[in-house]
Order: sequence, then structure tokens, then C-alpha cells
Amino acid sequence: MFLRIGIVSAAALAGQMPLSVGDVVAGTPGHVRLTNTSRQPVTAWSLATTQSSGGRTHREVHTIDGYLSEATHGLPGASERLERLMPGESRQVPIDSLPPGAAVDVVAAVLDDGTAIGDDEALSGIFARRAKERDALAAVVAAFKDVLPARHGTDALAELRQRFAALVQREDAMPCRAALDAVQTYQQKTNADEIDRSLQTYAAFVGREYELAKKHAARRN
Repeated sequence: MFLRIGIVSAAALAGQMPLSVGDVVAGTPGHVRLTNTSRQPVTAWSLATTQSSGGRTHREVHTIDGYLSEATHGLPGASERLERLMPGESRQVPIDSLPPGAAVDVVAAVLDDGTAIGDDEALSGIFARRAKERDALAAVVAAFKDVLPARHGTDALAELRQRFAALVQREDAMPCRAALDAVQTYQQKTNADEIDRSLQTYAAFVGREYELAKKHAARRN
């Protein structure tokens, strides 16, 4: 689902959207071009596709949330689709299925400072997912803080693997699965110092994501 963005206060009160839609191309996938007309990065947005046929109207909402791209930008495998939209930036955005003749509208959006505007249901979903991600990241950060000062090398890997496996079983949240995958990858290493460096680097990265999640999970009214 995609979001409508809250623009800076005066514009937000006027009900204006900081995203404009252009170059709508139907297909599977289809795509549209979004332009950020605000002075802040747009961290999330929801787009609604509407098609009328046989007297019936079909509407789907597609949401993208890219607030973590501040930490993941430039990393191998990072998706441009999940990048924030910077002020003045235009980007072609894919839509899984866009029928010919369908209308595309921005229905919700979130700015970098937490300002949100648009459909309440879409916005509530965005911030609920961010809060869940924040809590999962907090659990991963806590595990690293407990284990890394006390254990090293393969001992640290074994302890972290056990903790992250338990988190995945309990919550199955993306940050927990990603942490478990990382630890399992590091098990291929045999040098204790190299293992420690890899774990410290990943712990610092997750800590950065957690700080972003804390900031962006709070909606500004």
C-alpha cells in the first residue's frame, strides 16, 4: 500500500499533498511517476488505484514505507522501491498490477518529521507497522548488548543464534529474522577476531535502525 504525506503545517492544514502523480503506465507490473513537492523527505506513501467496470468500482491501496532507507541506502541488495523520496525528487514507482484506464491517487503520506496527512486507516497501518518494527529492533539490540561484552567468537555466535531463533519463533518480525540470518552467515567464519568485528558492525547497524524506528514510529499531529 502507498501513503499520502503530511506536508508542513500550513500546507497540511490546507489538505494539500506533497506528492504529485504523473506518467501513469498500465501493466503487470505498471508504474507511475511520483514527485515530492514538499521541503522534507517523504518517508511513506499510499497510492489508490481505482477502476470502474460493469457498473462496479474496484479500488486497491498500495503502501510503501521507506523510513529505514536512511540507514540502508547504498547497501548491497537495498531496493530503490523502498527509498525515501527526497525534496524535489521524481521517481518511477512500480505497481504490481495496474489495469488500463485505472485512476491513481495519493491517499496518504508521511513526512520525515512524522507529519501525516490523508486516509486515517492507511496512516494507522503505517504507524502500527513501524511500532512493531521498533519493538523487534529493540529486542535485537538488547540481545547484542547482553552477549557481545561477555562472549566472543563462536561462543557469541552460538548464544546469539539461540536468542534470535527464540525471537523469530515468538514474533517472526523482519528484524529478528534478518539478525538470525546474519548470525548464521557469520558461522562460516573461523577466526574469532573476524567474527567479533562482523558482529560489532552488524550490531551498530541494527542500533542505527532502532534509533530511526524510535523517531519515526511517533506520529506528529
